Amino acid sequence: MSLTGSDLQARFDAIHETLVAKPAPDERERVKQEIISLFRDADAAATAALAFKASVKELVEHWKQLDGRAATVAGSGRVDHLGASTFVEKGWSKLSLGDPAGAEVALRRALELAPGSNDAETLLGWAQMMQQQYDAARTTFQQVLLREPEHALAHTNVGYVCLRQGRYGEAIEHLSRVIRLDLDRKATLYAHLYLGMVYREREMYDDAEAFFRKALELGPNLLQSWYELGRVHWFSGRRDDAIASWRSGAEANKFNPWGKRCAELLGLVEQGGAPPRAD
Repeated sequence: MSLTGSDLQARFDAIHETLVAKPAPDERERVKQEIISLFRDADAAATAALAFKASVKELVEHWKQLDGRAATVAGSGRVDHLGASTFVEKGWSKLSLGDPAGAEVALRRALELAPGSNDAETLLGWAQMMQQQYDAARTTFQQVLLREPEHALAHTNVGYVCLRQGRYGEAIEHLSRVIRLDLDRKATLYAHLYLGMVYREREMYDDAEAFFRKALELGPNLLQSWYELGRVHWFSGRRDDAIASWRSGAEANKFNPWGKRCAELLGLVEQGGAPPRAD
């Protein structure tokens, strides 16, 4: 199936025309499936475009070598921000695909090219915490905060580390600060997700649900919110709502790591099982 921009736009226009014409009830399920399919293909196209953009930047590096501009090497004293940005984007792409080890490799390379880059170092800390290297991640984030005390994403991720280490008061302090200041869209989005997880851990399910729903409002593609929302519903005794949440996450994008986890939990409970309390 073609994933070109013109193809996606044509499919969008066709669906839009169908909706404007108010399809009959027996057609609505077909339209729903077309919308889901379009969403998945658009997400895949966006991922492919990001990877292609990184490849184009690699061409710049090759050109620089032909032009006599050697790439930066560690200890050379030169900083190559363009080359570093290529590896930062690779790192973020691998984090999004659930490959923190691969992300760490790319981000360490970015830091070789641009030592002290707050963006690269914050994402490195994120890769470390996704591998449950919480002490190392906290140290990495603290280095960023020493250089930039108001770095929102670093505060968000320190909040997550505190959550995982059971320091709920500190987690709430960091995450609430990020939401209050609202300096970085991505940081604010994840701060809502992580605060929901804090309140879920403390069995304050109404508060947890409110934060997960706000995270979905801010970032509909953050499918981890559907996964966590389903768990809140399940543990608060709302089985049907839990199933509906996991189904929404699974249908949004079956190729996304969290979409897959939603589908796995959905299958588990439909066979009479129950989700584990621990992540």
